[in-house]
Amino acid sequence: MQFSRNLVFGKGKYLFGLILLFTSVICLAFSMDDSNDFDFARREVLLRRIGHELLLQAGDSTSRVLPVAKIDENEYQIRFENELTFQPEFLVKTTGSLLGKDPLTRDYVVNVLNCGNSTVAYGYAISQNKKDDIVACMGRTQPKACYIVSIKFKPEGLSTTKNGYLLGSLPFLALVGFIFFRSVKPGKAIPERTEHKATIALGSVLFDAESRKLTIGGHSLDLTATESRVLLIFARAPNETIERNRLQKEIWEDEGVIVGRSLDMFISKLRKKLELDPNVKIVVIRGKGYKLEVSA
Repeated sequence: MQFSRNLVFGKGKYLFGLILLFTSVICLAFSMDDSNDFDFARREVLLRRIGHELLLQAGDSTSRVLPVAKIDENEYQIRFENELTFQPEFLVKTTGSLLGKDPLTRDYVVNVLNCGNSTVAYGYAISQNKKDDIVACMGRTQPKACYIVSIKFKPEGLSTTKNGYLLGSLPFLALVGFIFFRSVKPGKAIPERTEHKATIALGSVLFDAESRKLTIGGHSLDLTATESRVLLIFARAPNETIERNRLQKEIWEDEGVIVGRSLDMFISKLRKKLELDPNVKIVVIRGKGYKLEVSA
């Protein structure tokens, strides 16, 4: 009896030690916040410096670089007070030189957007592995216009570090779960409830996003996967303006560099398929984006 108690006590001490170690690892991961916050703030200063160098290269030493906008966790936009012209070769060299001073920067994609419609005027990708760099059209000076320099970084640094600690701790969590719950008798399984997405009615048009089909006046039309994703965004907000940036982000955010005219191509294809019903059409909202107009 005493031996059993000692054995249980010994196991308890061992388990407590493992839990204490796990807690320490998590605390260490999150204690890195302060140093990484400093690095991110330093990155924004470097981005403003890129804008400053572009203005000087364009012969503008008086207008301002507007505050750097953080679009997403790893995406920033450099905006300018006035129009400017730029040389792609100078942009590539300047960003490479300045971002080389950023300890969190390894891979990134640069897109120069036109302010009015967010189409891509010029873009390139830089990788830590130089053979994966994608840079073209170096010798062509871009015309004077209103530009936004968008820079998207590959997620690294703080998030990767935390994920490494947390993922590395999963085997330990599994062990703890096994120790504490192996004697628990499983209850009766609850049948999984299946939910089928209802067909979306857009006037007389029926849109089945799951099977990617349109039914208009008895005619059935097949949609591609991307066409269906585009139309689903519109179908969830009929008669509301959807910004071009939002469409591009939701459709292509995991597929690398966005080709500026890709969205226009898919919008055009959807328009042709919706022509069978004149009461349902996609219209351009100049300077903003698009709207799916559904008339009564």
